[in-house]
Amino acid sequence: MLYSGINLKKFELFKRYEKNPILTSANWPYAANAVFNAGATKYNDETLLLVRVEDRRGFSHLTVARSSDGKENWKIDPYPTLVPDIQAQEEMWGIEDPRVVWLQEREEFAITYVSFSKGGPLVSLAMTKDFRNFTRLGPVMPPEDKDASLFPRRFKGRWVLIHRPIIRGEAHLWISFSPDLKHWGDHQILLPARPGWWDSHRVGLCPPPIETPEGWLIIYHGVRYTASGSLYRLGLALLALDDPRRVLHRSSEWVFGPKEPYELIGDVPGVTFSCGTIVNKDTNELRLYYGAADFTLCLATEFKKESITQKKSIEEVQNIDT
Repeated sequence: MLYSGINLKKFELFKRYEKNPILTSANWPYAANAVFNAGATKYNDETLLLVRVEDRRGFSHLTVARSSDGKENWKIDPYPTLVPDIQAQEEMWGIEDPRVVWLQEREEFAITYVSFSKGGPLVSLAMTKDFRNFTRLGPVMPPEDKDASLFPRRFKGRWVLIHRPIIRGEAHLWISFSPDLKHWGDHQILLPARPGWWDSHRVGLCPPPIETPEGWLIIYHGVRYTASGSLYRLGLALLALDDPRRVLHRSSEWVFGPKEPYELIGDVPGVTFSCGTIVNKDTNELRLYYGAADFTLCLATEFKKESITQKKSIEEVQNIDT
């Protein structure tokens, strides 16, 4: 029900896991300041998280955590899994915020992540088959760029990347194309920030795109500056299956934002930021792994008779702008 643009229907799309946070620096087998913003995938019948770990210098690396149910009893690698390449100037101040996508054509996982160089953050790409051995393909976008993920397959022979450059101070969601994962072009804005809205100052991709019968489901974050700092909330968009440049729907409201103490108190208060989801098609459950206040890793789930991956359910709970 809408009245003058206000949604009067009370509904929470995502339910927070009652045992949040699921991972903190206290769980870590070695010294760490914070653990958050994990990429997620299924591997060997387990949920595998590639967790951003920030050390006490302020630099980040990535470490694997595994769980049979994706909620408890996490097995964490005893040492960092993927560390900055000290020979690469692009990674001199750490690597962070991975997105993990299985590329069936190449039979390997693609990991897009942020490298911090002297010139600013940029998007880098690595490949792996086993999360033990990694092949770095290096930077794919120059600074300043973040929040990137590949789609899991090609479109008309080209790979597709969603990413978030900052140009003239503007931070919109862009889409780019490549024949070989190295040379990128046909850049264009996909989702712009919306002045005055909850996503007014910048937008960026959260987890990798989720393929559904109705289109590619995009969970993105929007930032609004306030007198007490920035607020990071999550919204939804739907892209055409055959042409991801076409935006079919975009939510007017955010669907998930900081409100619990562990999301409001931390290194960066007021942040809910996701890099990974797991979809169970048998149960229609979507597990959203998110960083809370840039300090801990948490879990929220969506589950009902009609899956979040169905456009009808999105339209029922959200005021959608086309």
